[in-house]
Amino acid sequence: MNPQLAVMASIRGGVFTRADARACGYPDADIDSLLDTGCWRRIRRGTYAAHRSLMLVTDEVLHLRRVYAVLRAAGPNVYASHQSAAALHALPVWGLDLTRVHVTAPDGRSGRLRGVHRHIRDPVGPGLQLWNGLRMSSPARAIAEVAATAPPASAVVLADAALFTGLVSMRALKRAVGLLDHGNRRALAVLDHLTGAASIAESRLRLILANAGLPTPSPTPPPEADDPDLPAEGLWFPDERTVVEFEPRFPFWCEEFEPSPEEPLPEPAAADPDGPQPVEHCWISWTDLDDPPTVADRIRTTFTRAARRTGIRHFDLARARM
Repeated sequence: MNPQLAVMASIRGGVFTRADARACGYPDADIDSLLDTGCWRRIRRGTYAAHRSLMLVTDEVLHLRRVYAVLRAAGPNVYASHQSAAALHALPVWGLDLTRVHVTAPDGRSGRLRGVHRHIRDPVGPGLQLWNGLRMSSPARAIAEVAATAPPASAVVLADAALFTGLVSMRALKRAVGLLDHGNRRALAVLDHLTGAASIAESRLRLILANAGLPTPSPTPPPEADDPDLPAEGLWFPDERTVVEFEPRFPFWCEEFEPSPEEPLPEPAAADPDGPQPVEHCWISWTDLDDPPTVADRIRTTFTRAARRTGIRHFDLARARM
């Protein structure tokens, strides 16, 4: 089940209709195939549920249901916005406040009332769309709104996920930020810190590295870990001869890649003729990410240990000029 259909299933309490599936990109042939193979089960005529799916009543699920109820009761000029629109676009809302439904309208009283945060903007502005009967900000506008109002780390995770899945482009994000009626500078600062991560954990870790002034990891994968069964991902710092490993918690959704039988798999990298060089490893757990200063200090300590082990020293031009 793709993320868009998962949103609709959450709104409807774990079930969805054929129309929902079509709106989320499933042609009739795929729907029939999923029913025939048992991946989806027919609850009643035209209503289905994913087989063996356990509907967890999380804060995000409850928020989606409240968003749906608010939009159905509101007028035609009321749109879901900010993190409420981001949730409808199936983007990760890690660290965002979901206690209130965010909507934007051209008139009425602004502020918070009965679990709804109403933003007033007349005209409501560009970057709006209608999906499956739900009125909402576009992905780029929703991310810009969150970047202008929410904690930077949560906004970076949100934007990283949208870029990774191809839902937005950097150009579209910059255009959406330029059209904001407030918070443009704060939103632009978020765009300057986008990390190119593939999971919430990696996005948070890369942001910690950037804020601490640590080196940017190499885009190439790290050397093979000593324990190939360790469920971890790593950031490779070749100059420091260090791999920073972390729990790949909450990977961003993407289509599964299956190599074509006509296309050969890439050849493995050639072995180093001089033999393997010593590499230091630093392990960062998901809970460690809640304490950025400690994470930064642990990585610096690992860099120092690697320098002592390999004899590598780097000339710090900024320190030399002091």
